[in-house]
Amino acid sequence: MGRGKIEIKRIENTTNRQVTFCKRRNGLLKKAYELSVLCDAEVALIVFSSRGRVYEYSNNSIKQTIDRYKKACDSSNSNSLIQVNSQQYFQQESAKLRHQIQILTNANRHLVGEALSSLTVKELKQLENRLERGLTRIRSKKHELLFAEIEFSQKREVELQSDNMYLRAKIAENERTQAAIVQARAEFDALPTFDSRNFYQVNNMLEAPPHYHHQDQTALHLGYEAKDDSVP
Repeated sequence: MGRGKIEIKRIENTTNRQVTFCKRRNGLLKKAYELSVLCDAEVALIVFSSRGRVYEYSNNSIKQTIDRYKKACDSSNSNSLIQVNSQQYFQQESAKLRHQIQILTNANRHLVGEALSSLTVKELKQLENRLERGLTRIRSKKHELLFAEIEFSQKREVELQSDNMYLRAKIAENERTQAAIVQARAEFDALPTFDSRNFYQVNNMLEAPPHYHHQDQTALHLGYEAKDDSVP
């Protein structure tokens, strides 16, 4: 037969209560020992009986384990306090930001002429002054931009005039160069025509060796000698 479940409540019989305490205390100490060995956990167990007797188990020093427990509790409480303070801080900042957004939204609506019925005369005067100051700044900025555009246009015009003068000078230089080329070509065309046939005949006359007959050579030789004899 298996053991039946017992009702978890105080045992009225003193003897039975003492026997149950001894059995369950020993079982609890045994489980604490097994937990520390199997799981490499730091375990400290303290049990006080109804008569005031103390029973303890620890795989380390009881005092060191209790000090470690206190530090963990203090750290946990500190973290909890920090979380609470952070949550409150962010809630406050969120409320401030929502309020500022609402103020800016209303101000923008007032600037465009909406929701003016809720404003007093003083607030309307302040709004009017704000609009006038804004218009003054807008006009000033507009004039600055106009002056800047005019100055840029004048500067650009000067640059375009300079570029135009440079291009005209280049065009004039090219025209002069073309005119010089045309004149040189006309002078070259005016030179006399070269006839290759005349050059060939004259060249043959200069280069061809004389072919005289033997009699002509003798006559020339005699004539040359006679001429020499007549000379005194």
